Amino acid sequence: MDQFPSGYDEALAVVEARCGSAFRLREVTSRRGAVVWEAAGAGGRFAVKIGTGDGAGAVSRETEVLRALGWTGHLLAAGRGPDSAWLVARWFEGPSTWDAFASFRENSSGRRAGLDAAVQLCRTVDGLHGLGWVHADLQPDHGIHTGGGVRLIDLAWSWREGMRPPPVTGVGIDHLVPPEVALRGAGDLPLDAGRAADVYTLAATLWTCVTGTWPLDYPAAGISPEHLTSDQLRAQIATGRIPLRAAAPWPEVQGVLREVLLSAPGDRPSARELATNVERSASGPAGR
Repeated sequence: MDQFPSGYDEALAVVEARCGSAFRLREVTSRRGAVVWEAAGAGGRFAVKIGTGDGAGAVSRETEVLRALGWTGHLLAAGRGPDSAWLVARWFEGPSTWDAFASFRENSSGRRAGLDAAVQLCRTVDGLHGLGWVHADLQPDHGIHTGGGVRLIDLAWSWREGMRPPPVTGVGIDHLVPPEVALRGAGDLPLDAGRAADVYTLAATLWTCVTGTWPLDYPAAGISPEHLTSDQLRAQIATGRIPLRAAAPWPEVQGVLREVLLSAPGDRPSARELATNVERSASGPAGR
């Protein structure tokens, strides 16, 4: 069992009040200066996120976003130190979108479960857009399919008009960002990941969930991502010349996603329209 980090007595008190003093702690992720634990005890399961150094800014910003969104029961407590920040949030029970497609990736079964998960994620993103927000960091594990609907997590880079935009550094997975965002990501200007960019990343996320691979065919373009820095890779993505992978284990769904990934920002559908198009793709024999 992992040990609760020292120096965070206030966060520990919140966890003990929620879970009970005999809670269990399990590290879930650790990246870019932010560590997430699952705390579980008699009182339930909760997410504990602590950021230090550069990660402190991300955790602090996620707190700001969650408070602005006002999602009931999501953020439970938060605090800030001289060079750190922490938050305690609800742990959402259910598979991620990535997990919802596991059976399909393994043996081409579970199509209905995957299709439903894809549509639900699109509709949830549309709901966020309807509130005037963009997520700006959609990934296969950032949608949790609970009994009460999809809950979006990791909102450190989310923003709305009139709010301080996120910095360029560290935003999103390189392989999922649209060319126009990759281009801005190579400079020092604030990132403007609007709804069109969110829809591209949403489609790229679903493509990855379906195929188990990133959408872009780097070998076909003579690119080895593992030999490039993030800035170098984004500069290549920004050209818009890297083709999509040809493998199509689910051609009906991927056809819908392909159209989004090849479209200019102004020609992309809304998240709601993408949900409708993906759902309609199931009308063919292979989609059932």
